[in-house]
Amino acid sequence: MIRLGALAVGLLFVVNVLWGAIAPREATSPDMTKELHKHPKHMEWAHNGPGNLGVFGTFDRAQLQRGFQVYKEVCAACHSINRVAFRDLADLGYSEAQIKTISAEYEVAAIDSNGEPTTRKATGADKFPLVYANEAAARAAQNGANPPDLSLMTKARPDGTNYVYSLLTGYSDDVPKGWTKPDSLYYNPYFHSVNIAMPPPLAADGQVTYSDGSPATTDQYAKDVSAFLTWTAEPKLENRKETGMAMILFLIIMTGLGYLSYRKVWADIKKA
Repeated sequence: MIRLGALAVGLLFVVNVLWGAIAPREATSPDMTKELHKHPKHMEWAHNGPGNLGVFGTFDRAQLQRGFQVYKEVCAACHSINRVAFRDLADLGYSEAQIKTISAEYEVAAIDSNGEPTTRKATGADKFPLVYANEAAARAAQNGANPPDLSLMTKARPDGTNYVYSLLTGYSDDVPKGWTKPDSLYYNPYFHSVNIAMPPPLAADGQVTYSDGSPATTDQYAKDVSAFLTWTAEPKLENRKETGMAMILFLIIMTGLGYLSYRKVWADIKKA
């Protein structure tokens, strides 16, 4: 009986395997993510120089200040730049008095004279405080989403500056046919999964008022804040370029001197 039972079980297993191999399968919906996902738009940036060669470009200080304004008035409601210190804003052209005024608008953690936790006004030496105390608090406030810190965002994404600009300007209500979008998400083909939890942060023209007369448009906002976030990720970009150019010039001069030395040393030998 045991052998017959084992044989029956074996036959049943074989039948199931064969049926799985030959049975018609239900049609599955194709994964449209790769098809819908778009690469970032290619834009010209001052810090990349002419033709986006990335060699001679420098940051546009006026654009960086506008980008900081957009971050402060729009993005800072959810996203931190905790790797940036207030005194670093001097690189954007802000004076010491302006930095003191800006930092005083923020509260940072401190310890009072009794050793108890408290808060105080930030100074230039402090870093921009976190928007949320921890990830749990962020998810609780953002319906389960955890807004990332933007300090290094343009370094964390391929073609980061163009990615940020494309993402901010890439929201669309025209959802392709066959694509499923939950009501709590938004369609943006520049986001890796196409559906994104972040609502369009730059909703309309006139959202931020510039004092320098620059166009108050969503496109301009996106350009300015993308440039600013490039600076937060690479604040020493210009110094690195200057060092690189100095080294290239040094190597060219040394190559020339080496060639002249070669001609001088071997001149008599060649004649012989």
